Amino acid sequence: MAEPRRNTEDEEARAWEELVATARRSVADGLVVGTSGNVSARVGDVVLVTPSGVPYDRLTPGDLTGVGLDGRQVRGTLVPTSELPMHLAVYRTTGARAVVHTHAVHATAVSALVPELPLVHYMAAALGGPVRVAPYATYGTDELAENMLRALAGRSGCLLQNHGTVTYGDTLDQAYDRTAQLEWMCRLWLVASSVPALTPSVLTEAQLAQAGERLRGYGQRR
Repeated sequence: MAEPRRNTEDEEARAWEELVATARRSVADGLVVGTSGNVSARVGDVVLVTPSGVPYDRLTPGDLTGVGLDGRQVRGTLVPTSELPMHLAVYRTTGARAVVHTHAVHATAVSALVPELPLVHYMAAALGGPVRVAPYATYGTDELAENMLRALAGRSGCLLQNHGTVTYGDTLDQAYDRTAQLEWMCRLWLVASSVPALTPSVLTEAQLAQAGERLRGYGQRR
């Protein structure tokens, strides 16, 4: 009877290794500074998550931190990220297997300017449509998690007003790629809108829908 438990432990160990690598990548790519932002991955009914206030380069396999969907800690001894309510809200309401939250500069700047990222690029379709901005609420609160869920309706990513980004996916790679794409689109809009006397053209909903159809068939077929 020990075999299923061993398999679960191995799966969690692999997921933790990938999670730590993703967290470190977010620092290297400039999407977070220090210990800001957080990453999580779901393995069965356990959510592995970066701990609060611990530099990512110091995390080891023995620091594995996990909670149940009810928020009760079931793995490790380090205190989970303060943004745990936000991560759990995504897992409870979607089929997500991974969540990435960052304080990316351009995305955070856009979140302080508009209620929705203008459709300056068709890759918005990869996130489900126009990217909304969740109204501001104090970090780590249920209010922020609720605001985020409303902004995420029908989307796989959103901006948090005066705060940052949240994206999710079937894998950590997918969630991270969506974060990077969102930051790039925000940077694009800021650059285009900064040209004096000119207003950036934006796509229509119909044009975005057409791009979304093509994106569904993009890449190599298995």
